Amino acid sequence: MIWYTGLVLAVAVERLAELGVALRNTRWSRARGGRESGRGHYPAMVALHTGLLAGCLAETALAGRPFVPRLGWTMAAGVIAAQALRWWCVATLGPRWNTRVIVVPGLPLVTGGPYRWLRHPNYVAVAVEGLALPLVHGAWITALVFTLLNTVLMTVRIRCEETALGAAATPSPARTAGGADVRA
Repeated sequence: MIWYTGLVLAVAVERLAELGVALRNTRWSRARGGRESGRGHYPAMVALHTGLLAGCLAETALAGRPFVPRLGWTMAAGVIAAQALRWWCVATLGPRWNTRVIVVPGLPLVTGGPYRWLRHPNYVAVAVEGLALPLVHGAWITALVFTLLNTVLMTVRIRCEETALGAAATPSPARTAGGADVRA
C-alpha cells in the first residue's frame, strides 16, 4: 500500500506541475486576446480530479482492496501511457495547452503530434488514467464512479471546446481580404 500511496502522490505532483504550466499558458493566451469558455464546468472538473486521487487512497485503505499483480501491473502501464500521452499533448500544443478552455482567435488548429490521429487526445489520457490509476490497487468503485462522472463532464467539456474553437475559426471581416480567410 505504501508504494501505491507514492504512485498516487506522484500523480498529484504531476497534476500540480500541469497547473503551473496551465497558469503560464493562461497568461500567454490572454496576452494574445485569448477568450475563456466553460468557466462553469471548471470547478466540477477540479473537484472530480481531486476526488479521483482521494478516492484511490480512501477506497484502497478503507475497503482493504488487494493488489492483484496481473491487473495491477497492467493498469500501472496504463497510467504511465496516459502520462506520456498527456505530456505529448502539452508539448505539441506548447503555450496553447491549458486546463481551461482558452482559445486565441486567429490561430489555426493544431494538427501535429497526437492531434494527427485524435481530435482530443488529452481526454483519452484522462479517461485511461481515471480507470487505470484506481485499478492498480483494486479500487474498482473509484474507477467506476470517476469514469461515469468523467463521461458526463467530458460531454460538456468537448461540446464547450468545439464551440469555442469553431467561433475562433470563423473569419471576421478584419481577418479577411476579398472574402478569403488570410490566416492560412
